[in-house]
Amino acid sequence: MTGTARAVLATGPIGARLQDTGISSEIATSAAGVIRFIVAFLAIYFIGRAVVVPLVNRAMTRRNLDAHAQKPLTLITQFGIIFVAIAVAFGFGGYGNFLVSMAGIAAAGALAIGLAAQNVISNFVAGVFIYTDKPFKIGDWIEWDGYAGTVEDISLRVTRVRTFDNELLTVPNSELTNGVLKNPVESDKLRLKFVFGIGYDDDIEQASDIIVEEAMDHPDILDDPAPSVRLTELGSSDVGLQSRFWIADPGRADFVRIRGEYVTSVKQRFDEEGIDIPYPVRTLEGGLELGNGQQVVEPAE
Repeated sequence: MTGTARAVLATGPIGARLQDTGISSEIATSAAGVIRFIVAFLAIYFIGRAVVVPLVNRAMTRRNLDAHAQKPLTLITQFGIIFVAIAVAFGFGGYGNFLVSMAGIAAAGALAIGLAAQNVISNFVAGVFIYTDKPFKIGDWIEWDGYAGTVEDISLRVTRVRTFDNELLTVPNSELTNGVLKNPVESDKLRLKFVFGIGYDDDIEQASDIIVEEAMDHPDILDDPAPSVRLTELGSSDVGLQSRFWIADPGRADFVRIRGEYVTSVKQRFDEEGIDIPYPVRTLEGGLELGNGQQVVEPAE
């Protein structure tokens, strides 16, 4: 057997070519392993991206999965392709058996994640719960911990919410699953409430009739369930009448518009009928003296 044949058997064709350039056998063997690793990784990765990812996307589309569910599953598929590509590349690079390589990578990854990515794991698990429980979806208007906005994107780690002041909030998923979250648009109907304050001398029955009539006349307020009014407050300067009415296909824009139009129409009717919407009246007591002792304001008796 010639020296070239022995070099090919010992280091492979890539290593033999490198030795022909004058590189030592040890360096040639190491370099050949690195080259085989890179080539195998790139081949598996691009084949997976070109074949596996489209197949998974088509399968999710056939099952009519929501957009917020498809994105995390696509990311998991991509991570799986990278994992398999690394494991296979280890074997081709001569660094060990495929299964041994995969087990070693998995163990190292689990250790690194366990020590350095506890919050990431928490948010990842929360993202899985959001996917399975579906407390909200992209486009929903949600409220939590004093914040409110429309969901624009849901990923494995964070959810992005656009506030009604056009600010973008990036919220860790765990914050949305560990506390109380309100989704006003989850159902096909939403009940709204508004308190109208009238004077103590005004007719409560007349004011209640006006509040109900204006609700029934509004085209976007439902007749079934019917609007209603309850006396809920006896304030220091007014009587509180709470109006309750329902709207269909609720959304933040509809909610604000309908409530604004309705309150405006009730206020106009109150003005026409002479029903007062009083404001708080405060009486200040005490006196004011100048430096020379002259009394400017007489104390209230």
